Amino acid sequence: MIRPAKAKRTSTAPDRPWHALPGPEVLEGLDSRADGLTGTEVKQRWAEYGPNALPSGGGLSFPRVVLRQFMSPLIYVLIAAGVLSAVIGDVKDTVFIFLVVVINAAFGTFQEYRAEKGAAALQDLVKTYVSVRRDGARVEVDSEELVPGDVMLLESGRRVPADARLLEANGLTVDESALTGESVASAKEPGTIGKDTTLGDRINTVFAGTMVTSGRGVAVVYATGLGSELGRITGAVVSAKPAKPPLVIRMESFARTISVVVLVVGIALAGLSVARGYAPAEAFFFAIALAVSAIPEGLPVGITVALSVGTRRMSKRNVVVRELAAVEGLGSCTCIASDKTGTLTLNSQTARLVWLPGSERLKVSGEGYSGQGGITTRGGAKMSPGQEMLIKGLAEAAALDNEASLERRNEEWSSAGDAVEIALLALCLKAGLEPASTREQHPVVGGMPFESQRRFSASVYQTGGGNSVVVKGSVEALLPFCESMLSEEGKVDLARELVTEEANALAAEGYRIIAVARGDLEGDLRPEDFTEEEMPPLALLGLVGLIDPLRPEARDAVARCAAAGIQVVMVTGDHPATALAIARELGIAESEDEVTTGDRLMELGEPCGEHYREAVASSRVFARVSPLQKVSIVECLMALGHFVAVTGDGVNDAPALKTANIGVAMGTGTDVAKEVASIIVTDDDFASIVAGVEEGRYAYDNIRKVIWLLVSQGLAEVILFAAVIIAGLPLALVAIQILWLNLVTNGVQHIALALEPGEQGTMLKPPRSPGERVFNSGMILETCVAGFTIGAVGFGVWYYLLNGLSMEEAAARNLLLLLMVLFENIHVFNCRSESISAFKIPIRRNLFLLFAVFAAQGVQLLAMHVGFLRRLLETSPVSPATWLYLLLISCSVLLAVEVYKGIRGRWWPRLPETGGV
Repeated sequence: MIRPAKAKRTSTAPDRPWHALPGPEVLEGLDSRADGLTGTEVKQRWAEYGPNALPSGGGLSFPRVVLRQFMSPLIYVLIAAGVLSAVIGDVKDTVFIFLVVVINAAFGTFQEYRAEKGAAALQDLVKTYVSVRRDGARVEVDSEELVPGDVMLLESGRRVPADARLLEANGLTVDESALTGESVASAKEPGTIGKDTTLGDRINTVFAGTMVTSGRGVAVVYATGLGSELGRITGAVVSAKPAKPPLVIRMESFARTISVVVLVVGIALAGLSVARGYAPAEAFFFAIALAVSAIPEGLPVGITVALSVGTRRMSKRNVVVRELAAVEGLGSCTCIASDKTGTLTLNSQTARLVWLPGSERLKVSGEGYSGQGGITTRGGAKMSPGQEMLIKGLAEAAALDNEASLERRNEEWSSAGDAVEIALLALCLKAGLEPASTREQHPVVGGMPFESQRRFSASVYQTGGGNSVVVKGSVEALLPFCESMLSEEGKVDLARELVTEEANALAAEGYRIIAVARGDLEGDLRPEDFTEEEMPPLALLGLVGLIDPLRPEARDAVARCAAAGIQVVMVTGDHPATALAIARELGIAESEDEVTTGDRLMELGEPCGEHYREAVASSRVFARVSPLQKVSIVECLMALGHFVAVTGDGVNDAPALKTANIGVAMGTGTDVAKEVASIIVTDDDFASIVAGVEEGRYAYDNIRKVIWLLVSQGLAEVILFAAVIIAGLPLALVAIQILWLNLVTNGVQHIALALEPGEQGTMLKPPRSPGERVFNSGMILETCVAGFTIGAVGFGVWYYLLNGLSMEEAAARNLLLLLMVLFENIHVFNCRSESISAFKIPIRRNLFLLFAVFAAQGVQLLAMHVGFLRRLLETSPVSPATWLYLLLISCSVLLAVEVYKGIRGRWWPRLPETGGV
């Protein structure tokens, strides 16, 4: 877990809107200079502000993992039962109970510690080196040594180690996706902006944890460590109170209820015992024994085994579980709040289409940063010769005005530079051109780098007859320089309205539009002196539509969620139009009415207020939201009654991941996201999340099966003892026989039941209502059917043995104990499904269950023949004929449950599931 920093010192300069101040005022406010701080000033500020470092993530220690295994309400009940047994001097019962607690802890510790070690390879996001000016000279220092007022030098390919205000910039772009969720690198430039400008639009500021993708810059540091935006998010993660997983909530309720029920029943039966003539001391000891028998001691182990099996099955489907309870939690989710960039999309800009003047849109295939794919008409037909010529001209221009690199090495594609420029190089390769060869044939000798103020870049290159210029940028910025456009008919007059209309249509569909144009330089102008004022008349070559494409499997995964009744909402820092376009493609949303922006949420006032909650309830896409707004959205969804799973990969997702019922981080995401999440998807595949939901549902179904087996057996014993007391008969079983029945013979079988494979159609059912209890109305009925059958038949046999056959108590108990074990052996097959007949489920689906049944019966037969067990349990051998008679009697529970399943399936198909305990 992330631990708070020990230092109490602030890591930020006085709180001022540094982005809204001119550069000289920023330097003055930070008591700094353009040539940097002196060594003495650095030492003083280091003492005042502390190191530029975030709290380290050390993960869970082994002792903490062990301790967590005892933080369960059912364990509390078992420990209480063990203490009571010790108080009355029943050493054997005490040992049995605490043995169960230790076994459960061992199971859980092994599984969780193994998962924790697998997820513990975390890196420090701000640990790097940086160039700074100190004492008037450029020096390299460890980023931890940065202090407010330091003047740092930014370069392409380096990580930004602190929040800083730009003083100078030359073609500077920064990838801020880990912080803001924006998939396109942000162009940066000095200057002042509005005081209320949102984080993602502060073009004159760089932030810790982001990456410089191109250009250079000079910036003065104003916040380090926990004082940075990254640090504030980390602080929010530390202070955020994680929501309890659904299984913990349900089991706490179940444990409270069963504790009260056992206490009430125990007191009632003790009172009844005294009224029927039992001595008070004997009645008290009996009540304790009955309480111990009624508590499902094997349930913690059964739950742990079911979750451990689910964990192993999930790992085979690329889902790493760090906390066992998260297995069932993912299966319980009713809403998945997913980040867009890197989760639903590939987080790599891709040219998806090209519009050529006078021609239809062309379709570009292939995803991500690679040259794989091609260009065809929208209908999939081959381009005409004229279109091929035009597309090669556009691709050549895009390759020349480009500072990125993209090449294939040993079957692997490697790239560097701005995401948009890499995507344009990929387009060049798909058009059949080699960017490197193109640059060699036409050397670039001058130009202007991209700046957000002018919104275009230009490169001057040599041609056979002189110099030409290629320009790329926004449509609005390029059109004023264009006088013509190139079509299949040649150079024609520029149709401005047509171009603007096409650009607006593409933008509305969520595309980022890049216009490309070319012109010839005239006169004696030197390329190195080329400026915007010397721009020649340009000919528009076309428009390129870029988008961060969907993961190939994401659409089907979202559809599976819909079929399973799980609502998927998108929560992203990206632009609303882009988010809506992706949401439409996924089937998450259809109209703008389903999109809510961060600015709109701010206008609605208090988070989780009435209007805020209404907006969250009616929205399926949340765009341009801040990290803390993501937390508010998740809290609101939970307040609306959802069990929420949050997926994400960025630093900006970490607070929401921790706040949600279940946090799911992507394997290639940031370390902060992976550290706070309870589940990690190793292949970044949204479909793997859905597979995890399926396995989680299987695990919960198996937990219910274990509960049915154990609680119905406990109910049977309570009914048996109650009937015995009312009838005034001797106690049917002694305490050690009860524990043997509950922990040994039953224990082997309920563990095998936890290994059941999933039932078909699980993902076609709606998710469980958040208000549904583990022991719901359906479980109550099926438990009563089985429990009353076993208890009533057991009492009838006990009465017959004592009064009908006049058998001695010890001999009768021996037969009754064997009968109860046989009941367990038969009833476990009922519990393989709550709705499907036991005869319709092939035994080959769980051969271990068959082995467990034979093992449980074998252990009981062993206890009837081995000397020390015979003395301990007061048992003796029986004849094969007697064993067969008892087996036939035990089949009554199979018959009763089969009748119940038939009635429920035919005449009561829609049993309410929201009640219960």
